[in-house]
Parts: sequence; C-alpha cells; structure tokens
Amino acid sequence: MKNRVKEYREGQGWSQGELARRLGVSRQTINAVETDKYDPSLPLALRMAKLFAVTVPDLFIDDWEPEE
Repeated sequence: MKNRVKEYREGQGWSQGELARRLGVSRQTINAVETDKYDPSLPLALRMAKLFAVTVPDLFIDDWEPEE
C-alpha cells in the first residue's frame, strides 16, 4: 500500500522522530511506514490522518480492485 506520510510530514517540517513522538510510536515505525515496509494498524492510521487533518484514503493509497 502506498502512502503520503513522508509528504505530509515534510510539509509540517517535522523529522521522523518528531512525528513518532507526536504519535507515540518509534522513529523506526515511521520509517517502516514511509518506505512501505509496514502497513500501520487502523488506530495508528486514524491518528496519523487526524494529526495531518486529512482522511485515511488521502494518506494511504490502496490500488486494490475487486475481481469481477
């Protein structure tokens, strides 16, 4: 799943460590999300969206399409 976390984080002028502090997670978690190595839990995705004042679909892009 692609995401725009880094784009929004940099737009705020925050380091990965600062974003991690605000969300109550480790910097390594933020790095893993930004590099598509980890999909965050629903509660974390919701907190990220709330922090950036965007919707979850604006922050996380899922290219999956149902089969017909």
